[in-house]
Formats: sequence, structure tokens, C-alpha cells
Amino acid sequence: MAHILSLAAGSLPEYQPADVARAAGRADFSHVGFTIEPDRWSAQSLRDTRAAIAAHDLSVLDVEVVWIGEGGKLTDDHRLVVDAGLELGAANMLVVSAEPDQDRTADALRQLCEWAAPGNIRVALEFLMITAVQSMTDALAVLRKTDHPAAALLIDTIHFQRAGHRSEELEDLEASLLPYTQICDGNADCTASFETYLEDAVDLRSCPGEGELPVADIIKALPPDIPLSLEVRSKAYRDRFSDATDRATALRRASLAYLTQNGIALS
Repeated sequence: MAHILSLAAGSLPEYQPADVARAAGRADFSHVGFTIEPDRWSAQSLRDTRAAIAAHDLSVLDVEVVWIGEGGKLTDDHRLVVDAGLELGAANMLVVSAEPDQDRTADALRQLCEWAAPGNIRVALEFLMITAVQSMTDALAVLRKTDHPAAALLIDTIHFQRAGHRSEELEDLEASLLPYTQICDGNADCTASFETYLEDAVDLRSCPGEGELPVADIIKALPPDIPLSLEVRSKAYRDRFSDATDRATALRRASLAYLTQNGIALS
């Protein structure tokens, strides 16, 4: 069985969705993800993005990010991200939560699942150290409380490492909980503070094989055909490759080499 490799929106954070789609297509990705910013998303954005998707025969792996704020209340902005995912045919939607009460987070996640139901979108909760859901244990507890078939777990290799998890912990997870995963490399360790975790997540990632994380071990512990979303939020890559297509091409080339060397098959 083989994985698909998708270009995550986070690899091109300064570009709008249509530009990300064009870069993904020109770099020979088959799948792509988009960040939907409510204050910048419009009917024209939708038309442009759809046109770029069609021109390059892309599939949309995910849209992001739905931030559940403190209090757990959903707003029109949250609904807009869901609607954009429906309009673009996204398979998944990425969600994070700043609400420390698991029941309130679960209530919001359940509502997102209901909104996403017409498109059969999986609603994937990501855990990371700069949110209220900081570990896989926390995320799984929220998913149990959500109790909805569309609710899912998102593993990002760098956040998995920062939470202190090991690849062996993934082996007993139900495959149905894992519709896709985000991959990148990075430093083995990170100082335990909000500021350094944030910098680590948005500036210091690298391509698989360029850092010190056990990326291949994590992938091999996941379902054998799980889609891989390549999220390399990297200041170094942004500085080196200001052109979106050049960056996407460099990221894909480096990642393919690493995955191939580690016996990870791609479709």
C-alpha cells in the first residue's frame, strides 16, 4: 500500500489558496491543502481557487484552521471555513482548541462535524503545545466525548515529538481515527515555553530527513496508506525560495528522497 503526498498550506503561509494550488500543481503534487482566512476569503477567492484546482487536476486534502476559542463558542467565521471546505471538496478540516474544558471543546467539535456532514468531511483535532489540547491523550479524550463518526485525530510529527510521545503509542490506534497526518522534521528538543513552541512551529521546521525527528518511524507506525500532508513552516525555506512554485518543488524533491530511502511508498 502507498501514501499520497499533499502540499500543506503551511508550507506557503504567505500565499493565498489559488496561488498555493498553482504551486502544488506545477510542483507535481496530486493533493493540496488550504488556509482559509475569513477576512480575506470571498466569492472571487472561491472562483480563483476552484479554477486553479481544476487546471492542475488536484484533490483537496484539507482546509484549515478552525480555532475553537476560549468558551467554546462557534461563530460565523468558523462556519465560513467549513463552508469553504464544502465548496472546495475538501476531505478533511483541521481544528485546534484554546478551550481548556474538554466538554465544551467536544460540543464545538460535534457541531463542526454536523456542519461538515454534507461533504463527508472528517473533522480532525490537532494537539500542540500552544493550545489547550496539548497531547494525544488529551485529544483522544475530547474525541471520546465528541462521539461523532466524523471526528478524527490529526498527528503532526513535530507536535507529536513535543508532546513527548513515541511511535509505539500509535500502533494500537484505530485506523478510522486517522484520516491523514502532517509531516515535517525539526530539532530534537524545544525549550518549554509558549514563545519557543510557537517559533518552533512556524519558523523552525525542515523537510523530512533534514532534522532530528523520527519521521519515518512515526509514518511506519500509522496506517500504511494514510495521506501525508507536507507542512514545512520554515523561515529558512521562505528566505531561500520566495517563489511559491520553487519552494513547493524543493520541498517535494527533498521529501521524496527521504521517503524513498526509508522504504515509504508513494502513489
